[in-house]
Amino acid sequence: MEDLETIIMELLVNAGAARSQALTALQLARKGDFAGAEQAMEESHEFVKNAHKIQTQLIGLDEGTGKLPVNLITVHSQDHLMNAMVIQDLAGDMIELYRRLPPVNE
Repeated sequence: MEDLETIIMELLVNAGAARSQALTALQLARKGDFAGAEQAMEESHEFVKNAHKIQTQLIGLDEGTGKLPVNLITVHSQDHLMNAMVIQDLAGDMIELYRRLPPVNE
């Protein structure tokens, strides 16, 4: 098994990248680049998928018995993942709203 801290850091990195890509998608949609926004959202979803696989691995290692220590970095990584998922949901809705607005000349 990999070092537990390394696994948790991988979760954190993937969750953070998912969040960043979802926010990038929003910025692109605001500029009218919907193809770019869709691509960024796809990348965001891939990062969440990777993070979720890691989370599932950690849950499997723990077996619901408290075998794994819960420390601040573990909680932090879970927080990042949940935030990324919420931002994805909101970004998806906001991108659809941007599609309905007339183009903005910047």
